[in-house]
Amino acid sequence: MYTVMVIDDSPFIVDIFVTMLERGGYRTLAAYGGEEALEILKTVKPDLILLDIMMEPMDGWETLMHIKNTAGLKVIPVMMLTAKQLTPSEAQEYGIYIEDYIMKPITHRELYDAIEGLLNRRRVIEMDMKMAEDAGVEKKTIDEYSRLRKNIDISKRLLKLLENTYKINDDKLKVSDEISLAIKSMAMNIRFQEERLEQIRKEFSEKGSVS
Repeated sequence: MYTVMVIDDSPFIVDIFVTMLERGGYRTLAAYGGEEALEILKTVKPDLILLDIMMEPMDGWETLMHIKNTAGLKVIPVMMLTAKQLTPSEAQEYGIYIEDYIMKPITHRELYDAIEGLLNRRRVIEMDMKMAEDAGVEKKTIDEYSRLRKNIDISKRLLKLLENTYKINDDKLKVSDEISLAIKSMAMNIRFQEERLEQIRKEFSEKGSVS
């Protein structure tokens, strides 16, 4: 059974998500703000963190960076859970640190699917890394593979969210040049990463590891 920590400065929101998660068979931890969460994380390590952005006095992004800059915590996957619209600058700055960005409100099924998708992806990547290691692939290449798999997945999710938020494909709506350029740059970066990932897959395949 997986343990999920919910971090939000609204007790009402925390209670809602704790109830949803427990109905789904997850163990839960509750923290009513970033500072309290960091204190709890000194002694407890959940399998996943659901982190709200709009908190005070320490907001979600600041809390995230504290988690990711702490040696014993940075491996814990974090999903941002918020009603706040994502901006291109946030996607570029924080995308590499998170596993998903989920908009409120969310149904039970959407939440469970997001969590299971994340955990399943991590299991698949870990299996691929183990097979590549057993096949004699260099650790540096294996680490790059893991990083690219994760980055591409979340970047695609964030890109789709940005495109929907700013209606980038709607010719009737005028999107600022700055936002349009940022979104196009993000899409191009994903393509570069996918090309590199394909090169690594071929190397793995030649060694008889990842298909």
